Amino acid sequence: MPGRHQPADEQSGHGRHGHAGHDHGQHGHAGHSHGVSANADRRWLSLALALICAFIVVETAIAVLAGSLALLSDAAHMLTDAVSIVLALVAMRLSARPARGGYTFGLKRAEILSAHANGLTLVLAALWLGYEAVRRLLDPPEVTGWMVVTTALVGIVVNLLATWCLSRANRSSLNVEGAYQHILNDLFAFIGTAVAGLVVVVTGYARADAIATLLVVALMLKAGYGLLRESGRIFLEAAPVGLDPDAVGDDLAAADAVTEVHDLHIWTITSGEPALSAHVLVEPGGDCHRVRRDLHRLLADRYGLTHTTLQIDHAGHLPSGAHALTTVGAGPKHCDSPHGPVHHGGPHPH
Repeated sequence: MPGRHQPADEQSGHGRHGHAGHDHGQHGHAGHSHGVSANADRRWLSLALALICAFIVVETAIAVLAGSLALLSDAAHMLTDAVSIVLALVAMRLSARPARGGYTFGLKRAEILSAHANGLTLVLAALWLGYEAVRRLLDPPEVTGWMVVTTALVGIVVNLLATWCLSRANRSSLNVEGAYQHILNDLFAFIGTAVAGLVVVVTGYARADAIATLLVVALMLKAGYGLLRESGRIFLEAAPVGLDPDAVGDDLAAADAVTEVHDLHIWTITSGEPALSAHVLVEPGGDCHRVRRDLHRLLADRYGLTHTTLQIDHAGHLPSGAHALTTVGAGPKHCDSPHGPVHHGGPHPH
C-alpha cells in the first residue's frame, strides 16, 4: 500500500511514491544512520563553555584597562565561541527529537542552522574588528604591553583546555566541528596576541597590537567562510563533497537488467547522513525486486549510501496518465518533468 514500509525481505516494490502512476516504488531504509548530534558529549561542551565564559569576563576588563584592541578582539572572538557552543548544545537537543507531524526528518537540520549561524557571527565580528584594527594602525593608542602578554598567556591555557574538551566530543557533526574550529582559531589568535604584547613591551611598537588583530581577523574570516560554505551546500541540497552523482548514476545504469536511471538526487540531510533517490527503468521481463536489492547493495558497499529511495519501473511500460517523453539515445520517460541527466548503459553525455 502507498506510504507503508514493509520489512526488507518482503518489500514488493509496488507503490506510488513521488511520481504519479508509477508501478514499482521502493524505499530502502535498512541500516540508516540518522546523524550524529545525539551522540555528541554534552558534558564536554558544557565544561568548555564554563571555562570560556569565565575568561571572557576577566579578559574584557583587562582589555579596557590595558587599552588593547588585540585583547578586546580575542574577547569578542571568545564570545562567538561561547555562542557557538550554546547553539551546538541547543541544536543537539533539537536534532535528537523524533520525527513527527510535518517534520518528517525531525529537526536534524537544527545543527546545520547552528553551524551557519556560527559562520555568520565569525564573519560579522571579523569585519568589525578589521575596521578597528585599520583605524588603530593609522592612529595607534597607548597599549600596556605586560598586561597584554600576561592575559594572552592565560588565554592560551584556557583555550587549550577548551579545545581539548571539544576534541572529546563527536566532531563528525558540522555543528560540533564549528564550535571546535571557533576555539581552535582563538587559540592561534591568543598566541599572536602574546607575541604582539611582547613586541610592545620590548620595542614600544604599539602598532603590533593592531597587526595581531588583523591576524585574528584573517583566521575568523577563514573559519567563518568554511562554515558558511559547508552549511550552504547542505541547505542547497548539493551532493556531499567527494561524491560524484554522474559516477553513481553510471554505476546504477550499468547494473544487470537496468536500462536507464533518471531523476537521480543525492543530498545531505544532516552531518554524516547522505541520502539518495532515483527512478530506475528495468528491461521488460526483468526482476524488479532483484534489481532493487542489487542496487541497494551496490550503493551501500561502494558509496556508503544507506538512506536510499529507488523507484523501479519496467522500461517501455507507461502507467496510466504518464506521457512518453523521449530524448536522443534514451527510451520513453515515466516522468512528466524529469530532473537532471539521464544515465543508461554505454557511453553517453551527462
